[in-house]
Amino acid sequence: MTAYPDGSLLNKADGTHHKYLFWESVNARTRFDFSKGFCVAGKDTESFLKEKLTYMGLTEEEMNEFIVYWLPKMEHNAYNLITFQGDLYTEAAKLTITPTPDSLLRIFMAYVPLEAAADIEPQQLEAFERKGFTVVEWGGTEIR
Repeated sequence: MTAYPDGSLLNKADGTHHKYLFWESVNARTRFDFSKGFCVAGKDTESFLKEKLTYMGLTEEEMNEFIVYWLPKMEHNAYNLITFQGDLYTEAAKLTITPTPDSLLRIFMAYVPLEAAADIEPQQLEAFERKGFTVVEWGGTEIR
């Protein structure tokens, strides 16, 4: 793949152009950290995701794509216990990019559908600043 400054990607193998890459993990054994996070009513999930994803540094287009993918899986749950994973995720899903990006944003949400609200210590999220060659990855998983 070749990435261009406008964010477009060229698959050198077949000459096709893409806006993003997609990958899935099968049989992942990562134990995600739910010690801090957010308990969000299903009906409030969209506004929650808009607020948090914007704060964490996704552009409007990236945030909208995240929400288009995840909201239909979450909005009809009574509640969602949501955490954004850090080192546990990045250690389990190693990423190698050449040349090394100037800035790298990896947002990975893990959530559990709940029937009732749960108390959880709020997670402190970090804001992200894009500098130079920036790579953005977003994804998530439902834990049952």
